Amino acid sequence: MAAVNARGKLAVAALAVALAAVAAGVSESAVAGCGGFPVTPSQIGGTHFRASPLRHSVLEAGLAGTRIRLEGVVLTSACKPIAGSRLDFWQADRKGAYDDQGTRLRSHQFTDAMGRYWLQTILPGPYANRAPHIHVTVHTRAKHPVTTMLYFPGEHLNAQDPFFDRRLLVRLRLVDHRFVAHFDFVLSR
Repeated sequence: MAAVNARGKLAVAALAVALAAVAAGVSESAVAGCGGFPVTPSQIGGTHFRASPLRHSVLEAGLAGTRIRLEGVVLTSACKPIAGSRLDFWQADRKGAYDDQGTRLRSHQFTDAMGRYWLQTILPGPYANRAPHIHVTVHTRAKHPVTTMLYFPGEHLNAQDPFFDRRLLVRLRLVDHRFVAHFDFVLSR
């Protein structure tokens, strides 16, 4: 048991070092924003979308994996926050498996008055030739939904993933010994 805990701590420490090195080299185009930054690109939704409960955390007892907080803002291309946007999230577990029968690692939520969202989750695992990613669909009142995937810096499979787009890299940092992934969605309006 102690060996398993030591291995887990070593893996998290190695990930922190790798992410810190990569985050320093992430291009500005990977930082979503407005005022010159591109509109968030759409990608395929895949076959794993299902209805989900309204919640800000998908963490549950027995869920293994490196915990992260995903946060950001939904903005118009004119830098205005979009309150009340619905965000649907779904992802694989740390072994790359989706729960296609239930609602594990699935949720939806609405942005607050400042367009902010946040989700407590885990880093997803890779599967087949896919880099780890989180699926997101953003719905607003004035636009068709935007479905995309968020990717993580430093993942070796990013280079091989046929859908990888560096504009969809989250900014990942360590805050008080916890991983925080940040991504701002920019929607044309």
